[in-house]
Amino acid sequence: MKFMDKLAYKKQLNIFAKISFFEGVSFVVLLLIAMPLKYLMNMPLAVKYIGWVHGALFVAYAFQLLYVGSTFKWKFSKILLYGFCSLIPFAPFWVEKQLKKQIQAA
Repeated sequence: MKFMDKLAYKKQLNIFAKISFFEGVSFVVLLLIAMPLKYLMNMPLAVKYIGWVHGALFVAYAFQLLYVGSTFKWKFSKILLYGFCSLIPFAPFWVEKQLKKQIQAA
């Protein structure tokens, strides 16, 4: 890989790692804080606003995954695994960790 290609690769992986982290945080906040507030304290606005943020981050995660996966020719199984991880609480943190390892290796 050329020097500029490595820089672009690292930059895109870093962006994806940050999106993954914040998507994971929003998912956990939605499940552990906003949902209990809605159903136990009758505060539905918590889910409305946190859900909106989580939805936007989920879409950003999906687009960045598809962009990085197609641009850098990742295996379909890796793209599928990282996509599936966006649906499981705490799994985006594992994805972030894997991306950080890939950044260090590049």
